[in-house]
Amino acid sequence: MKIALVQTNPVIGDFSANCRAIIRAAEQALARGCALVVFPEMAVSGYPPQDLLERPSFLDAHGRAVAALVRELPALAVMFGCIERRAGEEQGKPLYNSVVVAEGGEIVHRVRKQLLPAYDVFDETRYFEPGPVSQLYRLGGLSFALTVCEDIWFEAAGGYRRDPVVSLFDAAAHQGQRIDCLINVSASPFQHDKERIRQALFRSICTRHQIPLVYVNQVGGQDSLLFDGHSLAMNGKAEIVARCAGFVPDMVVLDTDTWRGEMHAPAQPDSVAEVYAALVMGVRDYVRKCGFRSVVLGLSGGIDSALTALLAADALGPENVLGLALPSPYSSADSLEDAQALARNLGCGFQILPISPLFAAFQETLRPLFEGRAEDLTEQNLQARIRGTLLMALSNKFGHLLLSTGNKSELAVGYCTLYGDMSGGLAVISDVPKQLVYKLARHGNREQERIPGRTLSKAPTAELKVGQCDQDDLPPYEILDRILDLYLEQGWGMGELIDAGFEPSMVRDILRRIRLNEYKRKQGPMGLKVTSKAFGYGRRYPNVQNFQDE
Repeated sequence: MKIALVQTNPVIGDFSANCRAIIRAAEQALARGCALVVFPEMAVSGYPPQDLLERPSFLDAHGRAVAALVRELPALAVMFGCIERRAGEEQGKPLYNSVVVAEGGEIVHRVRKQLLPAYDVFDETRYFEPGPVSQLYRLGGLSFALTVCEDIWFEAAGGYRRDPVVSLFDAAAHQGQRIDCLINVSASPFQHDKERIRQALFRSICTRHQIPLVYVNQVGGQDSLLFDGHSLAMNGKAEIVARCAGFVPDMVVLDTDTWRGEMHAPAQPDSVAEVYAALVMGVRDYVRKCGFRSVVLGLSGGIDSALTALLAADALGPENVLGLALPSPYSSADSLEDAQALARNLGCGFQILPISPLFAAFQETLRPLFEGRAEDLTEQNLQARIRGTLLMALSNKFGHLLLSTGNKSELAVGYCTLYGDMSGGLAVISDVPKQLVYKLARHGNREQERIPGRTLSKAPTAELKVGQCDQDDLPPYEILDRILDLYLEQGWGMGELIDAGFEPSMVRDILRRIRLNEYKRKQGPMGLKVTSKAFGYGRRYPNVQNFQDE
């Protein structure tokens, strides 16, 4: 029997387009001789719909879309994720997160998600009721155990009382049934190194139960979440035998007679290349799904704005990217030359808007109120806010989406200006630590120099005062990034960091800055998530709090 694994890129709530994509792929699977085609979790609505799930009109439209989809599907078994209301139930949440199988114009099998994640970016217990242990689905002489996303993450996630996969095998053994294959329909967000974790988990399941596994994952950007696809099949020896490409809609066909299939991507991809592809996809999908066609950003001649422009050019085409150099009295000639060279290398639009006259006008206006006070951070921030105002004016006038260019290391410690360089509609690299910024830039230059060599080699600087350098105010980025990773992603405390050999006063200062700048990060634009703990709705810390880790 042939099975098609199809990863789609839905738009949340665009039921018509999402269903058309399912029907087209199902028709292609049938034409290729497949008896079964498998789609991702919540393939009809897109994942995650969040509080749209609380609107009856959304659920009604979803129900009509599913009913029409089932009637219009071609003549093969079609497995897809959807939302189901819990009819007649008085206790618990009103919905199930389900996977159903449609055959011959009707739903013939359904399974409800049992493990509902409520950590990091997930909040499924807000909407859904966990389902019971599922029954096996049989087709073509094979018995399939169906699971939904988190149901196979028991080992890795922790915190759950029972393992749905083990429960499936226990129930089958009790009933004298054989399971031939485990299927998981998923909407599993991407993060740096996620594929290694995912494959290790899958290998463990296949090895322990000596069974093949089929995994079908959503692809595409949904707000800050990036879904990589990378749907795959493993045989009973935990070998990858079929695999979809990453970060694009794709279909591969698996033959269960030989447990061999198509390989559209290497089994072990390069992690830096994966992050680069994720960010390109994230920019493309956010811009286009939000109805924009072009973007604008400030080009400082530095590495962060250069990488952001490079990603935007690859995502949208350079003709849809406008870069602005906004030199101040403290900007160097080298920085302007590097910004011009970048735009020329990329082939994107480029304009120069000097801000010195505006800066002088602001200073003159404020002089009576600032009388007797020395210049300080206020004047530095003023330059950034002038730039933000000009960039937003171009965004408004021409309909460009403004991209902000700050990286995670800067945002963590507040080395950014609210209403200045934080202005924008999308923070492309806000979850990318500075050291990874350089790796991504070199990856983007792997075939030819697009980011100028001097941009990669010079010391980072905001150029907001004479002789300024990032390292005047911050630790070396290799040290800062290591502390941020251990504290933000690994959960280390101050004592553990100091015991590990980091200088105590440095640790205290960094943790103080992280705490004090929570308010600033919450007012910044949405960013694209590529690490395990991004700033945004996956990290829920109060602005007003005074807990100090000692």
